[in-house]
Amino acid sequence: MHNEFSTQDGVPQIIREMADVAAAETLPHFRQPLEVENKLENASEGDSGAFDPVTIADKNAEAALRRLINQRFPDHGILGEEYGAENIQAEFVWVLDPIDGTRLFVSGLPLWGTLIALCHNGEPILGAMIQPVLGEIFVGAGGHAWLADMKSKAAPKVLATRQHKTLGQATLFTTDPALLIGTERTRYDQLEQKCQLYRYGADCYGYAMVASGFADLDVEAGLQIYDIAALIPIIEAAGGKVTTWQGNPVRGLEKQERLQVLATANEALHAQALAILDR
Repeated sequence: MHNEFSTQDGVPQIIREMADVAAAETLPHFRQPLEVENKLENASEGDSGAFDPVTIADKNAEAALRRLINQRFPDHGILGEEYGAENIQAEFVWVLDPIDGTRLFVSGLPLWGTLIALCHNGEPILGAMIQPVLGEIFVGAGGHAWLADMKSKAAPKVLATRQHKTLGQATLFTTDPALLIGTERTRYDQLEQKCQLYRYGADCYGYAMVASGFADLDVEAGLQIYDIAALIPIIEAAGGKVTTWQGNPVRGLEKQERLQVLATANEALHAQALAILDR
């Protein structure tokens, strides 16, 4: 990995720059009157599963990140949730979700985040999750994962997953079980019943808590690569594991119908969860 992308000594400078750029576009709109569009234009009123919100903060943050990437890395590609693909045949591609958790954002809850991943030939090798309200940068790559303060140069904290070995000890996150369909919900419910504690609605912040050692599993379905690419290097560098529900690596830049993701704190929990989900 290029030195400018290394996390061996903490947060790469380019990630700090991206965090500042994204925060400048998102924070002024947080907990302010805001027009919310529904990307699912033909959604039925009252159907929460058919509500996919987007705001000017999402759009402006991604546009600003794209400008920075194009200026600094003109040979790199970009894949973003709001503005799609640009030169994604490139060896290095940045994958952006300017606000993961827009439902949280428009509800005034500070658990959303800006997700930034750098992929090499489709494999996420560097990931960052920025939460500017709390002033946090979670970053991981190459076996090094950190939690840093956006607002100071204080030494970052090393991230490490915890080593609970059984589901009966585990804390489980999912965004909302209602988003799971068909047998996905059945299998998820079976997993939830075996866990000690479960919480809903954390979106990307739940994955950050797995990497931080405060939770053990995060299970989702219906994702796209921009929802998860940034979180994979963070969790894996902290000692965890991320795969599909079939145990396959999560990689590639193609649009998927329903990407099912399992993130766990360690191999033992991963195997137990897969035994339930991969049916």
